[in-house]
Amino acid sequence: MSRVVVIGAGVGGMSAAARLAKIGHSVTVFESSDQVGGKCRTEWIGDYAFDTGPTLLTLPAVYRDFFLKTGDALDTVLDLERVDPSFDYRFVDGSRVQFANLSRYETLNQIGRFFGSQSRDDWNQLMLRAEKMWDASREPFIESELRSLSSLMKNHNFFHDLRTIAPWKSLHSLTRQITKDYRLQYIADRYATYSGSDPRKAPAALLSIAYVEEAFGAWHVKGGLGELAKAIHNRAIELGVKFHLGVKVREISENGRQVTGLVLEDGTVIPSEIIIANADASQVYTTLIKSDLHILRKPRKSLNRTTPSFGGFSLFLGVKKRADAQKINHHTILFPEDYDAEFDAIFTRREPAESPTIYICAPQDARMVKEGGGQNWSVLVNAPLHSSSGAGWDWGDKEFAKSYSEKIIDQIESRGISIRSQGELLEIRTPADLQRTTLSPGGSIYGTSSNGARAAFLRTQNRSPLSGLFCVGGSAHPGGGLPLVGISAEIVANAVGPA
Repeated sequence: MSRVVVIGAGVGGMSAAARLAKIGHSVTVFESSDQVGGKCRTEWIGDYAFDTGPTLLTLPAVYRDFFLKTGDALDTVLDLERVDPSFDYRFVDGSRVQFANLSRYETLNQIGRFFGSQSRDDWNQLMLRAEKMWDASREPFIESELRSLSSLMKNHNFFHDLRTIAPWKSLHSLTRQITKDYRLQYIADRYATYSGSDPRKAPAALLSIAYVEEAFGAWHVKGGLGELAKAIHNRAIELGVKFHLGVKVREISENGRQVTGLVLEDGTVIPSEIIIANADASQVYTTLIKSDLHILRKPRKSLNRTTPSFGGFSLFLGVKKRADAQKINHHTILFPEDYDAEFDAIFTRREPAESPTIYICAPQDARMVKEGGGQNWSVLVNAPLHSSSGAGWDWGDKEFAKSYSEKIIDQIESRGISIRSQGELLEIRTPADLQRTTLSPGGSIYGTSSNGARAAFLRTQNRSPLSGLFCVGGSAHPGGGLPLVGISAEIVANAVGPA
């Protein structure tokens, strides 16, 4: 039985730990905070529970596979609920469309009804292209280790798939090639934000996320998405994984070719020849590994060429329940008049957008509100990373955070959604808070962004050149978000292999 140590009890680290324990390894996890789950948490504030990280589960098959292969099926430990409509999109000009869950037919009907037949046909063309992109990219780019471009070229379908994926095109440009309806362009551009990226630089292949949502559905976990993290944690414990919370790792020790263990903050040495790092890749390669090893120059160079994803500015609201209140769907997106201006602010000027896209998550879940309470609304806007050195925005200014929250609430109210007269609770969270609680650099939500055609090849590989070191989570291949993080855990477990 080999001894495996895992740095970080995020969803990726815990999933990898459980899979490895299932195939015979002795696994120990060290987590610097006092909670498991990383960014995937459900937190109670007063009488309301809020998902402080992911608010939606897509591609649930990833976690159905995880639970089935490590023990009992997902449905025995979690209660999934279909979110329908999956999204309620609203625009400044007053137009609006709702996307049906698991039904392209109904979504196209909605688009045709509110935007016209040309827009309906355009969206169908976008979805047909997205489906082809998913089929072409799923196995070689997402579900497998991405070692190098040369390894992909050995696939006999490589050049055909390359034309389908069109890595030389951005999501922004592909969408505008297919439709002239700015509303559909905005909706498609939003899929770049799933990886914290700029749609004008992110690859067109991110359009495949639209197909994934449509084909596999959008789901809510009863009690909050944090229940998923708890269930993975419980499964890992059942399989014998040991967890040490509130324990910070100072260093990954190595002999120049292979890892030899960990050094904890208090100086304790934990020997191991297999280390799974569920920490941000930049922290792993620049902070935890102290030596200037020649074999690590390539991954370190790649990290220097990547762009971190943006952060998030969040408001957690307790809203009174009343009979005449305007119904807010589970996921409501309020687009601004100028979507490009938002990305200019975040990525170019590194400052909060004046009029950002506003995401409102309002789950109709009695388990997330104490008896007699109202509704819990999570409001999220994309935001520049936290930095006090000029590399981002200094989110340590609490007065600015308060004034920015008022600006966001003003914009919500201007769209006909009442908050102030109904508000019972307001909690503000900035990228600085996310950095403090999860050690995510600058409060990056998704790790590394997908900005640029070569972003996938610059992303940290799951298998390090330093023997015995493996990387899992949003900053490693295949990327950020719950489905991809779950896939990365499977890739790592398969790479390590049985004990």
